[in-house]
Amino acid sequence: MEEYLGLFIEEAIIRKLIIAVIGALAIIVLKNLIKVRVGRYIKDRNNSYRTMKAVNVLGYFSILIFIMIVYSDSLGRVTVVLGIAGAGIAFALQEIIVSIAGWVTILASDIYKTGDRVLLGGIKGDVIDVGILRTTIMEISGWIDGDLYNGRIVRIGNSFVFKEPVYNYSSDFPFLWDQIKIPIKYGSDYLLTRKILYDVAQEIVGSYSNEAKTYWDVMVKKYLIEDATTQPMVTMIANDNWMEFTLRFVVDYKRRVGIKDILFQRIIEEIENNSNDIQLASATFELVGMPTIEIKRNFK
Repeated sequence: MEEYLGLFIEEAIIRKLIIAVIGALAIIVLKNLIKVRVGRYIKDRNNSYRTMKAVNVLGYFSILIFIMIVYSDSLGRVTVVLGIAGAGIAFALQEIIVSIAGWVTILASDIYKTGDRVLLGGIKGDVIDVGILRTTIMEISGWIDGDLYNGRIVRIGNSFVFKEPVYNYSSDFPFLWDQIKIPIKYGSDYLLTRKILYDVAQEIVGSYSNEAKTYWDVMVKKYLIEDATTQPMVTMIANDNWMEFTLRFVVDYKRRVGIKDILFQRIIEEIENNSNDIQLASATFELVGMPTIEIKRNFK
């Protein structure tokens, strides 16, 4: 009798194992088919990426639920043990749990997405992957001047979204305000200088200003925010050495350095073309004298 009972238990275990394996394989095949369909019918890159991530997690979660159902008659005896062990595991893995919660928050909100330029955990760069535990960033700046990649890939725990501010350069408003300063000598035609700066800005970044206006109108409706102008602005202050003109403008967040280079080049060209009326200023230091230096030497 005991032999028959042992064989029955052994067959039941093997049968459940086979059912669990077949069910897990079926769920994996179904998951992969759904991912193929997603790639075909969802053309937006960000939506496709998020959907595939969600399908992956849902697939693995479904496998876990299926296995629990198959072995449900064996789980009752270990419920208390699992409860006590679960409390200890939750405490030990709290950082991982918070990171998973951060991942869910990132996918479910507009904090950032792949392709966005962010400053996260003191690291500035473009988001290239959002994993369950970590966000992967292609870093910019660092030892490289300007908004250029330095080649370093940084992985930051998703828990940072709850602990530190997240600076997004490209979410609802994919433009930045930037400025350049031009020193002009006293006696120069300041009205002509102002006109040159404004005309050059309209020539180079005028299209950005008009496009940014559309985005900014949406921002004003969505948030309680000032209806700021996106058109180029030229201001002037007079200090002890020269007249300092500041050109403020809106530019695409990925083209800030390149556009600034073009603006400087065009402004200098225009000033040189009007050199009789406008001259650039520079700091000059005059050495008026040297203190007397006395040298004493002791001979022994």
